[in-house]
Amino acid sequence: MALSYDGSAYNGWQQQHSPSMPSVQDALERALSKVADQPITVQCAGRTDSGVHAAHQVVHFDSPVPRPEAAWVMGVNSALPDDIAVHWACPVDQDFNARFSATARRYRYVFFSAPTRPAINRQAVTWIPEALDAAVMQEAAQALLGEQDFSAFRAAGCQSRTPMRNVHHAQVIQRGAFTVLDIQANAFLHHMVRNIAGSLRKVGNAQESPRWIADLLAGRDRCAAAATAAPNGLYLVDVIYPAGFHLPQTGLGPDFLAPWLDA
Repeated sequence: MALSYDGSAYNGWQQQHSPSMPSVQDALERALSKVADQPITVQCAGRTDSGVHAAHQVVHFDSPVPRPEAAWVMGVNSALPDDIAVHWACPVDQDFNARFSATARRYRYVFFSAPTRPAINRQAVTWIPEALDAAVMQEAAQALLGEQDFSAFRAAGCQSRTPMRNVHHAQVIQRGAFTVLDIQANAFLHHMVRNIAGSLRKVGNAQESPRWIADLLAGRDRCAAAATAAPNGLYLVDVIYPAGFHLPQTGLGPDFLAPWLDA
């Protein structure tokens, strides 16, 4: 199943077992269980943090009862809050796993530059008062490519056994007031994209040179890098699986930027 959500009202993806800390997983499992008329639990491709959005999250679950694919989409959507939406559902082989079968994940981080804060879409972007130079950010981002140690962009509480990750592409795209970091890797460390975005911002506003990102990677010191960027601007936009699973294809997001991002 693929879904999108606005993470503003949620304490992240993962179930918190507390009414005061709602999660996307809680809401989805309640809706699925209503359609199945039995408890359903899910596993996702990538756990997003509090306030982070997804344009394309993938989950898998085992159903004890048969239901048509339309019921898993339309029926579940009718039981979900307005800020979560299922896009497709399909049967998969028993060896499919939303998390472990994925070969890559893709995120986009959206900065919005303006002298004053926005009222509309205020939770959909990260507002900054200064303009950014996307060209120097793009130059700096090329140091991120390939398999290397990302300790400089790893959260202190990250539970991964290794800081090694393989970044497939990192592009910085600008259109008007929007500056977007588009990055894909085999996997990401906790807060890795937001930490990279925070440091690229300092390159884009001329506080640091493009060479700084390479220096941070070489130094492997999280304290030397910039502060973690806000969650508002971060989107999980794609999860890549081997073609043999025959999963449906969907467009990238976020929707309000997709027409020019994917042109």
